[in-house]
Amino acid sequence: MTTMNEGTANGIGAELTHEEIFAAHEGGKLTASVTAPLDSARDLSIAYTPGVAQVSRAIASDPSLADRYTWTQRLVAVVSDGSAVLGLGDIGPKASLPVMEGKSALFKTFAGLDSIPLVLDTNDVDEIVETLVRLRPSFGAVNLEDISAPRCFELERRVTEALDCPVMHDDQHGTAVVVLAALRNAARVAGRDLGSLRVVISGAGAAGVACAKILHTAGVGEIVVLDSRGVISAGRDGLTPIKEELTTFTNPRGITGGPAEAMRGADVFIGVSVGQVPEEQVAMMAEDSIVFALSNPDPEVHPDIAGKYASVVATGRSDFPNQINNVLAFPGIFKGALDAGARAITDGMKVAAAEAIAAVAADDLSADYIVPSPLDPRVAPAVSAAVAKAARAEGVATA
Repeated sequence: MTTMNEGTANGIGAELTHEEIFAAHEGGKLTASVTAPLDSARDLSIAYTPGVAQVSRAIASDPSLADRYTWTQRLVAVVSDGSAVLGLGDIGPKASLPVMEGKSALFKTFAGLDSIPLVLDTNDVDEIVETLVRLRPSFGAVNLEDISAPRCFELERRVTEALDCPVMHDDQHGTAVVVLAALRNAARVAGRDLGSLRVVISGAGAAGVACAKILHTAGVGEIVVLDSRGVISAGRDGLTPIKEELTTFTNPRGITGGPAEAMRGADVFIGVSVGQVPEEQVAMMAEDSIVFALSNPDPEVHPDIAGKYASVVATGRSDFPNQINNVLAFPGIFKGALDAGARAITDGMKVAAAEAIAAVAADDLSADYIVPSPLDPRVAPAVSAAVAKAARAEGVATA
């Protein structure tokens, strides 16, 4: 019998067996259910022909009626090309489908939203955008998933511009929202405010760039971003356009060099890369530092090592305290956006989501509890309400 160690936190067993994993996925994890009765010939005539023709004629005359008489307005398309899946990398669309099915299952379980996985056999941004434009009548929102950087940045921007509905690349913004929520509460535990923090982000891919942007929007005092070549700084050779943009609001002191130069005196380390951080660099951080080592399954620095120096430690794993898990964010964000009839998901809506997540945990804060459990039933309703309110305040809501 083959097993995988997954820890025991949150009720997860110490060992997951090969057999139980594959049995749970057999036949897929999704099915469609029927909401209209089909128990008689009359039911059939109402749900299908001839009755359905009346509804179709009405929608043809007034397309807005599709929101009321079809599932479109509440349907999320979970879209991937399989190019950057979990820790597996470019495994292609078919192999990515179990992950997308899982994402759809989470939408239904945590936010009551129907969703459909769409894996596309192309990595071409133009083709993906065109495909989603053609399919737009069939869904109400788009969750982009597991698409490699830097294409993910252009793809999200272009899909957002092309469609009049909520669009979000969760690998970027779901992570960023939960990181901001966790950092708000970690700062409270440490007796600090966001504006005084010096933050180092290791990783300039999808999650790292989004984390830098949302922390800047939230008023974090100083942000320094590291990539595989060291500190991202103005004037450094070979910067991509995305990294050039980072230099406009990060690294205000003009630090150059590598991780050691960035970590010296830093208050916060946020790891969203596969790079390992030696203990001596953690020891160089400021007193009562905060360490978010989010690489999965191997954190950039082991929590036991980080805990020797940091006042608060978080990871992406369920078997340590303070799991930074995207499921805290994306179900409620999409539900709130759809509840408000939002035409887009704005930065303000993301910050509102982070504040709502942080607030759920606020009454019981401790070094080992800075974000609620992903299974906490209060989270998605709180996030969706905050996001809908922000959408209306920012003028992107239609309902």
